Amino acid sequence: MQSTLVLHDIDSGEEVVAYETDDLIEAPNWSPCGTFLIVNGGGLMYRLDLDGTELQRIDTRACTHCNNDHGISPDGTMLAISDNAAPGESCIYTLPITGGEPMRVTENVPSYWHGWSPDGARLAYTARRDGVFQIFTIPVEGGEETQLTEGPGHRDGPDYTPGGDWIWFNSDHHGGLPELWRMHSDGSALQRMTDDERVNWFPHPSPDGRHVLYLAYRSHVTGHPRSEDVELRVMPSEGGPPRTAAAFHGGQGSINVPCWAPDGKRFAYMRYSRA
Repeated sequence: MQSTLVLHDIDSGEEVVAYETDDLIEAPNWSPCGTFLIVNGGGLMYRLDLDGTELQRIDTRACTHCNNDHGISPDGTMLAISDNAAPGESCIYTLPITGGEPMRVTENVPSYWHGWSPDGARLAYTARRDGVFQIFTIPVEGGEETQLTEGPGHRDGPDYTPGGDWIWFNSDHHGGLPELWRMHSDGSALQRMTDDERVNWFPHPSPDGRHVLYLAYRSHVTGHPRSEDVELRVMPSEGGPPRTAAAFHGGQGSINVPCWAPDGKRFAYMRYSRA
């Protein structure tokens, strides 16, 4: 399977290929300084300088089963990863962005990181508790987790708005296809933000507050598999009709995590060759 890392200009639609490989790599994060990207592949974490051509491994010590739920702290000094090497199910850790000893954040598993509050104080994640995936937050240093959603259904992909007032996520708790929702960062004021015949996942508010980027599958798709014809759609941050920014073969691993450039003018995503 060929993996292609693409940089997309939100206004012009121009795309630049930043990296290609025959190995599977996933989930690009754009650094707050704007000079490099973070990806995962083969259970490991890598850095790709935008002026470079080679992946540089980040030392995650014993965490060698990293999945595609990872991201960079707002100040650019720390990396959050989700890894199942030790507990056997995905657990959230933090470590220095340059590599080092991971610090375990979540005691309960499975937990999958998805968002970092703009003030750097809390992490947002999806986690299965009592058989149901809900949205939680937790202090970045660990401690007691706060459950923000409840009831049946699957909730995933929480990400903060740049002001920290809202958390966007996807959910099928209403009994239909997965749609995008937002709520205040304390779990109040739940609002449905899409209503269409697509299977919508992984909303990411832009750093400039203008847009929300998300992944749209065709209506017959269950979950968020990799090998599908998908679209990246962009909608106004306060809601409204979306437009298609890119159509390609991908899905799982394409934009699981925050992927915007710090100025909000570009985003990064992965596309994959057909099997």
